[in-house]
Amino acid sequence: MAVRIRLTRKGRKKHAFYRIIVADSHSCRDGKFLDIVGTYDPMQEPAAVRIDEAKLADWMGKGALPSETVKTLIDKCKAAAVQATA
Repeated sequence: MAVRIRLTRKGRKKHAFYRIIVADSHSCRDGKFLDIVGTYDPMQEPAAVRIDEAKLADWMGKGALPSETVKTLIDKCKAAAVQATA
């Protein structure tokens, strides 16, 4: 079973809100998932990204691969954390 870390869409029409989830790569976009790792809200200014670092590290340690979009969100979240501590 190939496990991916990807986005699932929530919210209403033209007001999207996304969950960052861990799911089997063969399941549909809004189908079954294993765990919720974080959220992404592009409607806020600036876009809000919240990721549970412990869960993310645990799933990536088990072999879950992030999608390209999630990979960029992780990088943005880590860059924001570095700026906040500096």
